[in-house]
Formats: sequence, structure tokens, C-alpha cells
Amino acid sequence: MTDLATRVAPPRLKGAAAKALLGYAAVRALGLLALALWSAARDKSAYTLLTARWDSVWYTRVAELGYGYEVRLPNGDIHSNLAFFPLLPWLERLLHATTPLSYAGAGFLVAVLASLAAAWGVFAVADLVYGPRAGLYAVLLWAVLPVGIVQSMAYSESLFTALAAWSLYAVLTGRWLTSGTLALLAGLTRPVGLAVVAAVWAAGIATFVRHRSAAPIDGARGQERAPSFAPGTPENGASVRRRALAMLLAPLGAAGYVLWVGHRTGEGPLGYLDVQAGWRNGFDGGWAFARFIAAKFTSFPSALAGVGLIAGVALVVWLYLVCVRQRQPLPLLVYAGVVTALALCASSYFGSKPRLLMPAFPLLLPLALALARLRTTRSVLMLGAVAVGSAVYGAFWLNGSGPP
Repeated sequence: MTDLATRVAPPRLKGAAAKALLGYAAVRALGLLALALWSAARDKSAYTLLTARWDSVWYTRVAELGYGYEVRLPNGDIHSNLAFFPLLPWLERLLHATTPLSYAGAGFLVAVLASLAAAWGVFAVADLVYGPRAGLYAVLLWAVLPVGIVQSMAYSESLFTALAAWSLYAVLTGRWLTSGTLALLAGLTRPVGLAVVAAVWAAGIATFVRHRSAAPIDGARGQERAPSFAPGTPENGASVRRRALAMLLAPLGAAGYVLWVGHRTGEGPLGYLDVQAGWRNGFDGGWAFARFIAAKFTSFPSALAGVGLIAGVALVVWLYLVCVRQRQPLPLLVYAGVVTALALCASSYFGSKPRLLMPAFPLLLPLALALARLRTTRSVLMLGAVAVGSAVYGAFWLNGSGPP
């Protein structure tokens, strides 16, 4: 296997990377086609479902009117748009000001372009760790997720995943300033930007320890040794300063917005938590989610849903343990672990958990590696069947309860 230190050149959009993006675009086109047909049959607008419902409405309202809007519900809960991080609305406002696009249309364009950037970033990371064939399948697996239609919505998941994936790629290849800057931007996109910050910090600390102890930190490609997550260049003053600066930059986005919200609300550093509490969002270690699952076993029909939820959580945990067992590079393990923990252990609306898990793409790498070892025909047939199922489910989902 080639050490990452010899593979730090930015990936070019050709060969396997181009195939991965073409495959990704085909899956997303299938999903959009299914949505358009299903919506037309129900006299609904697919475009409206993608751009002007649920969270996308809150983002476009921030882009158009700024912060300060809130809704008081009959039960006393207060839904404030301060809960939504600013990078996506900023981009929507910029595109609206410089193009004929509406705010909603700008959000859709950002999502489409960001989803392609995210797919390329997923490929770049998987290719770096496991090779181009696994990179191709990692992208396709990310595309065919049951809630993959969200990648084409005016939501922030695609934008966040793109920033996270390329920040991880940068840290894996020793581009510290790039990684720190992208982590800063990820922190301005979603609260889970903390996962990218944690990955950058873990990599920085581990690199410092490694250079101090001269002990290599390696991963594994299946049964084989995989590359170190940091280039094997000699430590010097400039590299130390770049790493330190990256670690300083990484948390500034999330910390800056949270502190600004606290100042605006007059509640100090914990003001953002109060805003989230108005949405009944918080971190309770998974207690509310556990009670939600337990409540499903009060009757036979809902018990089946409870069994499905337990199986889904078990699958996610199992995939993470496989990632650990295969010794993925530390930044990937830290990032995926934090995203998974925040998604599963938050007290937010439980139907949103699959969407919140979507950025945790390193969890897909063991499956991508397994598909890469199969014959191409078999892998393509399996993914094709899943893609059709995902497209149908996405169309059904958006025309129903949708992504809260």
C-alpha cells in the first residue's frame, strides 16, 4: 500500500473520480424523477417539496429577512430562527443578489452543487484510505441512502458534508490550514460542525504525540496495513505553526455563532442552548430516544417499528465498531463517532435521526470495501436495486411526513 505521504496531491476529476460523480448524479437524477412522478400524481410540486417546506423555509427566511423571527406554539414552545446556522442563508442571499434566482432557488442550487462537492470529497477520502474502487462504491452508497433525497433539498446537509469531507481529506494529507478553514466553515453550517473540529484537534494532538514518540499511527485496509493519516515529513517550526493555527481556526465558526446568539438573546454563552430548548432539542445521552423506542412496544403493529428502530441503531453501532476494528485513520473515527453520538443521543425529533446521520459517511467505508471485493456485475446489481428502492422511498417520504 502507498503511504499517504506520497499521495498528497489533490485528486483530479478524472478516471475513477469522474465515474463516481457520474454514478452519483445518475442516482440523484433517478431520485428526482421518482419524486417528480409521485408528486405529479398527487397534484403536488416536487420543486416546492425540495425548496419551500420544513427547514428550507426557515433558511430562506433568514436569507431574506435576517435573524429575529420566531413562532410561539400553543404549548408555549418558541421556535426561533436563531437555531439555524448562517452559512447556507449567507450563500442563498449572495446568489439571490447576483443572479435571477429566488432565495429558495438559490438554496436548491447550493444544495445541488454542494452534493456534488460532497460526493467528490467522499470519494477523495475513501480513495486515499482504501483505493479508487472503494471510493467509487462509497460515493454510490452515500447516494442510495434511504434519505438520500435530502442531498438534493435546500437543506444544509450536503453543504456540511462537503466541507467536512474535504476538511478530513486535508487533515489526512497534512494540509493543516485548509483543514482548519474548512472546519471553521463547517462550524458555521450546522451544530454538528463540532465533529469536524474534534477530528482536526484529534489529528493535531496525535501528530504532536507521534512526532514526540516517533511511533507511527497507522490504519488498515481490510487485512492490510493502511497509510498513516499524516504525511511523514520531518517536523519543523513552520509545520508546528500551521498545525497550531489550524487547531485555532477550526472551532471559530461554531464558537463565534454560538457566542453571537448568546449576546443577541442576552443569555450569555448558553443562550444557544435555550434557543434549541425552544425546539425541544438537546443532548440527553439518548434517554428520550430510548423511551421513544420503548413506547413502540405497547401494541403489536408499532412493535414492528420498534424492532426496526433497534435494528437500525444496532447496524449503525456495528458499522462504527467495524470501522474501529479496521483501524480507520483517527480523524475519521473521531468525526464519525461524534456525528453518530450527537444524532443518536439528541432529544430532537426522532424522525430526523436518519437525516442527522447522513454526514457520517466514514460508516459506509466498510460496506464500500466489501462491495469493492465483489465482482462488478454483482455490486452494480445490488446498488441498482437499492437505488430504485431509495428513489421510491424518497418520493413517498417527501410527499408524506418529510424530513423534519
